[in-house]
Amino acid sequence: MEPDDNYIEVNRNSWNSRVDTHLKSDFYNLNGFLKGETSLNPIELAFLGDIKGKSILHLQCHFGQDSISLSRLGAAVTGVDFSDKAIEQAKALAEETNSDAEFICCDVYSLDQHLDRKFDIVFTSYGTIGWLPDLERWGKLIASFLKPGGRFVFAEFHPVVWMFDEDFAGIGYNYFKDEPIFETEQGTYADKNADVSLSHISWNHSMSEVINSLLNNSMQLLHFQEYDYSPYNCFNHMVEFEPKKYRIKHLDNNIPMVYAIVAEKVTR
Repeated sequence: MEPDDNYIEVNRNSWNSRVDTHLKSDFYNLNGFLKGETSLNPIELAFLGDIKGKSILHLQCHFGQDSISLSRLGAAVTGVDFSDKAIEQAKALAEETNSDAEFICCDVYSLDQHLDRKFDIVFTSYGTIGWLPDLERWGKLIASFLKPGGRFVFAEFHPVVWMFDEDFAGIGYNYFKDEPIFETEQGTYADKNADVSLSHISWNHSMSEVINSLLNNSMQLLHFQEYDYSPYNCFNHMVEFEPKKYRIKHLDNNIPMVYAIVAEKVTR
């Protein structure tokens, strides 16, 4: 079963409902960010390398902290998100921080109707692809916006994580893409006690699906790395074992939590 475009509206409403809570949350540390702290993590920074003077397309950018952090490193950044409320805040943050990052409000699948440029780097990270039903289309989109030799830099939660129920007590979901997952949650990952109720539709994507969506679309894999921790305290029962490194307490280092990919656009 593939949903019609209704899933976009359901999920847009969900993400619009999160923005105010996320802006006020310790998770996003807006005060520190406004004082110059980066929102990027060592994982993606290592694979991005020196981006000064590079053009970067940032997909599913939420309210723009990572996009602005990239621009602070000297990149010319265009951020994209389908949440109009998030993009409104991203533009306000860019103005407040004197960033030249640009922002576009649209669903990623319709980006070619709003943007006609090629980039040195396409970037997206953490909790993005689960909102997309079709990764083959996603891979095609990435390749279409990259210059020849351009790189795709991607950090994401590992699909093994999404197999578990919310308490990580047992398997609750299929590792492989199956039917859409319809859920309603109380609170949000950035503030689990927030007074918000969020309904959304998502999909699980296996590692083979992710990698093949790139290989099938004129991309070659340069780097693939898995990590036994998350840089974010965003799931239940997490403990911080080193600064900004979190694991599920009772699972310790026995499961992968995050992976990173770098792929290059090739001409054939």
